[in-house]
Amino acid sequence: MKKSVFSFLAAGAVIVTLAPQTRAMELDPRVPQILEDGGCPRCDLSLATLRGMKLEGADFHRTNLREVDLKEAVMPRSNFERSDFRRTEAERADFSASDFAGASMRAVDLEKSNLNSSIFRDADLRDADLNAAVMTGSTFEGADLRNVTLIRAVAQNTSFKSAKLDNANLERMDLLNSVFQGARMRNVKLDRAQAVNADFSGADLTGARLVSTNLSGANLTDVDFDGALLRRTRLKGADLTGASNLDPSRIIDACGDENTKLPDGITLEPCSY
Repeated sequence: MKKSVFSFLAAGAVIVTLAPQTRAMELDPRVPQILEDGGCPRCDLSLATLRGMKLEGADFHRTNLREVDLKEAVMPRSNFERSDFRRTEAERADFSASDFAGASMRAVDLEKSNLNSSIFRDADLRDADLNAAVMTGSTFEGADLRNVTLIRAVAQNTSFKSAKLDNANLERMDLLNSVFQGARMRNVKLDRAQAVNADFSGADLTGARLVSTNLSGANLTDVDFDGALLRRTRLKGADLTGASNLDPSRIIDACGDENTKLPDGITLEPCSY
């Protein structure tokens, strides 16, 4: 079979090749022009097959990428500001250091994608699949992440300040040093998450599940824990000053240490590990 390799160079963009597995697929006929131009801002590319496309520093701001096949695409440092990614397939894609501010991304599939150092400020990511994605150093401030799944995702030093995370599944996430100040996290699942030194100050954790969650050193000041379940939750050095609605009957086998700060009426057993 004849191989199809594009190697155009466009101003402001670095073009590489298409992934090997895409060569047997029928790609969108606009692909060569997209590569030559370094993107396609404000274009309508809905339903396009762009699988495996490699384009660094691309410009797709305000582009309609709805239901596009972008699996395994390599597009770091690209501009997707206010683009439409609804129901787009982008598993195992590389969008590191890219800008998705204000993008519409409901039900997007970004499983196992590289989203490190990217901007999702005010983006709509409701119902998105972000399982096992890596997003260290990214910002989701003000983003809508309701019903999102982030199981086993890595989000160290990531900001979710003022984000909506109601009913999100954050099980087994790595949240070292991440920020959830003022976030709305009603009925969120944080089972077995590693949230060491994370900042949840002022967050709404109503109905949250914190089973075997490691919150050592976490800032939990002024958090609303109404109906939350803290079972085997590790709170060594955590600060719960001003935390409200903690129900002692729903704090089961949780532990702390001499540096843990608790509201009046709440006690913990010392951590044995």
